[in-house]
Amino acid sequence: MGTLIMISGANGSGKSRYAERIVARTAGERYYIATMRPCSEENLQRIEKHREQRKDLQFTTLECPYQVGAAAVENGSVVLLEDVSNLLANAMFERGGGEASVYADIEALCSRCRLLVAVTITGLRADGYDGETAAYIRALNGLNQRLYDPSRGGGRNERRRAVCRKGRVE
Repeated sequence: MGTLIMISGANGSGKSRYAERIVARTAGERYYIATMRPCSEENLQRIEKHREQRKDLQFTTLECPYQVGAAAVENGSVVLLEDVSNLLANAMFERGGGEASVYADIEALCSRCRLLVAVTITGLRADGYDGETAAYIRALNGLNQRLYDPSRGGGRNERRRAVCRKGRVE
């Protein structure tokens, strides 16, 4: 299994740029796996913002909203997975999947990578929600913890500042 680094934070915290800086320091083939399905104008704007941010970073971009474990990446490559929360939402709300299946999928991807930098949203609470939304938040929190536990490093963006939470991430 390759090295896994988790980068987490709230929406708009700068976690994507932080992850991109980590990956930019690596040599070799770099992949950007985009998991967001553009369902609204806001989604399209976010996708365009991320494309602009990484345009000079020499990524091969793969649009892969499901089954990232089967993504066409070279063995031993560096992968930025953007992001875990979208991947889980796609699996739960469109394919009937859940925390366990998405974890296994990310594990399969990581097994082929030299380095996998996974971006995710943290800080969500199920309080005040019910049904699908509460189930999604609980599953995301569980998935994040399952990925964080075996990771070599973990960073969190707080107020647009990177804070190392585990290991060495840069």
